[in-house]
Amino acid sequence: MEEDDLLQRLDLEFASTTSDSVISSTLRTEDFRNLNSSGDISSISSGSGEIPPAAVTEAVLSPPPLHRAGLGDCETPAVREKCIGRSNKGVSWGHTSVIGRRKEMEDAVAVIPGFMSRTCDHFGGCTAPGSRSSDKISPVHFFGVYDGHGGSQVAKFCAKRMHDVIAEEWNREMAGEAEWQRRWETVFANSFERTDNEILSDEVAPEMVGSTASVVVLSGCQIIASNCGDSRVVLCRRTQTIPLSVDQKPDRQDELLRIEGEGGKVINWNGARVFGVLAMSRAIGDRYLRPWIIPVPEITFTARTDEDECLILASDGLWDVMSNEEVGEVARHILRRRRRSLSVEEPSPAQAVADSLTEIAYGRNSKDNISIIVVDLKSKRKRQQRPPLIS
Repeated sequence: MEEDDLLQRLDLEFASTTSDSVISSTLRTEDFRNLNSSGDISSISSGSGEIPPAAVTEAVLSPPPLHRAGLGDCETPAVREKCIGRSNKGVSWGHTSVIGRRKEMEDAVAVIPGFMSRTCDHFGGCTAPGSRSSDKISPVHFFGVYDGHGGSQVAKFCAKRMHDVIAEEWNREMAGEAEWQRRWETVFANSFERTDNEILSDEVAPEMVGSTASVVVLSGCQIIASNCGDSRVVLCRRTQTIPLSVDQKPDRQDELLRIEGEGGKVINWNGARVFGVLAMSRAIGDRYLRPWIIPVPEITFTARTDEDECLILASDGLWDVMSNEEVGEVARHILRRRRRSLSVEEPSPAQAVADSLTEIAYGRNSKDNISIIVVDLKSKRKRQQRPPLIS
């Protein structure tokens, strides 16, 4: 009953938003316009694509969920005769990235289909280790949302560089004997630190510029999320909306203790901020706030199941005005409705979700840039493959 009430309220809100703002319900690049003199919603980028399993790009060289404090528990799937990913025909994605009511665009997104190619056993966390399907090479996909502050330079650099660094660090770790989850934790920790160091050595941006980094590496069996800052990743599974990251805020108890332990202060200035300046406790860049702001990610591992609907990665322009549960309800409602349609003229279901969430967030008076990536984990429609996206 609560779900029906929420959907009814969101439907009314969405209808009100579209009629007042004259934004179409399926936002395309040409549909974004400045609505009034205050700036409002204008397009930076929007698009969708299909990622079929056959789209194994050239290899860069040549897999059970782990509970993390603060995250919802995921059920451990039963051992299968073949990898969970083998029952899917692929994934499709849609994204929007808009300036909103900000004067400048500081967000960036990256979608890199098949950024690595690995067997499921080699990648780690296979749901059917030792099976025939676990030994077949499959593409591994990358998705990232970067929310810059103080400028766009760091976010743009991360969008262009982070996935390459992660692939390179994975190659370095291949020779090690570490357990697969530990190996991926090392890969992400080294990759975030290395990207941060390259920003300094390459003089990418002034020391007062930084960015969040919320990224997902998706294999046939695993969803690995790595987060630094207050962008966020959620998984829609059945009727659940499961957070795969926890915002790193200065007033989060463990982060507050860490910052104060290093001699720092958290001041309430329009919300909790490190020294009254930055409203997050971890980020790439922001050298002037070391050692209190650190580029150390928190990583979660979630085994895929047949009930998984979609992944949603987004900057806080969405999360500031919508809860995880609201976002999940909108996504499930639109996905189930759109999947019944086979019309190739319509936007993909994933793109329809990204468009609608953007419109609702803007209608709720979001004050920030809004960047959203939606990954449809049950995509069945065949669409033309799109090239990697970095914006």
